[in-house]
Amino acid sequence: MENKHAISRLSDCKMIELARHRHENGSLSFVENSQEYPFEVKRVFYLYDVPGDTVRGGHSHHKGEELIVAASGSFDVTLTDGCETHTFSLNRPYRALYIPAGVWRNLDNFSSGSVCLVLTSECYSEDDYVREYDEFLALTASKRNK
Repeated sequence: MENKHAISRLSDCKMIELARHRHENGSLSFVENSQEYPFEVKRVFYLYDVPGDTVRGGHSHHKGEELIVAASGSFDVTLTDGCETHTFSLNRPYRALYIPAGVWRNLDNFSSGSVCLVLTSECYSEDDYVREYDEFLALTASKRNK
């Protein structure tokens, strides 16, 4: 299996505008498997009732790609590729943060009532997770040695 940690860059992460339809009686956004998005969605989950001082995430993936959306409220997503770090503030339900495999993420600063919606390219498999930061740094070491 290709080591995505060795090749993924923070510059591969990006904000994606989701389809947005505004109406007098409310707005609607959607994601469907199409060429507009970087992967086909295989799994959807959401985080809610997260205390504001809690940090979630704390992992990277070997294969899994994600789109993260603040479906309600706001929170921050801090990403690192082993070389660079950047924090994205998510607070609009029609914007998704794309995270490729091999990028570490932490989510924090959750507002009251926030809902974090995550769409993934892979079904859940514990083997896809890197949960120890030291292991992540070892997997990304070749980027720092260039």
